[in-house]
Amino acid sequence: MSEQVGFVTMGDAKGQLGDLPSIGVGMLGYAFMGKAHANAYRKLPYIVWPPPAVPRLVAIAGRNEGAVSEAARRYGFARHYTDWRQLVQDPEIQLFDNGGPNDAHAEPCIAAAEAGKHIICEKPLGRTAAEAKQMRDAVAMAGIKHACAFNYRFVPAIRQARQLIEQGALGRIYHFRAVYLQEWITDPSFPMVWRLQKKNAGSGVLGDLGAHIIDLARFLVGEPKSVSGLTRTFIKERPLGDGSGRTGTVDVDDAFAALVEFENGAIGTLEASRFCRGRKNHQVIEVNGSKGSLVFNLERLNELEFHSIDQPRDVQGFTDVLITESHHPFWGNWWPHGHIIGWEHTFVHELTHLIGAIVQNQTVDPYGATFEDGYRANVICDAIEQSSAENGARVPITYS
Repeated sequence: MSEQVGFVTMGDAKGQLGDLPSIGVGMLGYAFMGKAHANAYRKLPYIVWPPPAVPRLVAIAGRNEGAVSEAARRYGFARHYTDWRQLVQDPEIQLFDNGGPNDAHAEPCIAAAEAGKHIICEKPLGRTAAEAKQMRDAVAMAGIKHACAFNYRFVPAIRQARQLIEQGALGRIYHFRAVYLQEWITDPSFPMVWRLQKKNAGSGVLGDLGAHIIDLARFLVGEPKSVSGLTRTFIKERPLGDGSGRTGTVDVDDAFAALVEFENGAIGTLEASRFCRGRKNHQVIEVNGSKGSLVFNLERLNELEFHSIDQPRDVQGFTDVLITESHHPFWGNWWPHGHIIGWEHTFVHELTHLIGAIVQNQTVDPYGATFEDGYRANVICDAIEQSSAENGARVPITYS
């Protein structure tokens, strides 16, 4: 074990990658995010060359013995546990990856921090801002590297948008607007799942989809000063799905809309819903400034629409830029220009960034999201909920 960065060499890994450093990974959860993260860990060593360290898939944990053992075999983890506490205490694990449900974020992450593990945790970081603050304080006290998995920061087009804004290409920012729309629970017969229960999820679409566009608002434009919001639950009873014919109460939001005032004087709108027929994963962001504008559509992930007042008069309007040139963010690890990448590859970029920060003892922020960023997104989600409960009253954003 290296005392400097806490990773092991590949001498005991059949020699496939020579003596490159490696980092032992332990993962909690094996469903949607488990698959996405495991896929990225497997791709990372040969897509990013040389990698900052080779992820070594030590162990995976989940409550169901049959399912987690199958996940270990499928994803390539050496062993599995049905108790996350065993995962956290495994001495071969340096990086704890928490892709579990929202109610399994705080306690395991705090325990992992106390055990000296570096951590990446899926969003929303906590079910509430108070819970997220406990997590943030725990990692700060432990002195470990930590990331909240806002993977859209690692879309090449989003990073390019950030660079354009930092370079002043848009001038003074006036507007930020974002929508994130899906349709997957529109059917009233769709059964109760953990995402529809406050005790498990903390919030509904606010934490599920809204947290992403809230983070991107902060990432691209800056800190919000205040919000005014409205939330709505359209279907309040759903079948339990256990064959009993009984229903359960949905006690989280199905949709929200919010007005945002930013510290820098910009104004914005945020909207998210899981009740938009025909919308699959429709996230669209627009930023308008004194010198130009940009638009990003997640379902056209490799493109960025850009307008500048510096364009010749006869070609004024938005230009659709394919963000696949070798000089574009992250692209040097991929294919020749025009050969597009997909949603799953954002996790390769995200985990490379985190592992590089661990091995090279660098900061995760400002380009990666930390637990501080996760906490701040939770604060804004809570403020939108509070505003809705207070008939749309403007709620100031304050962090502690």
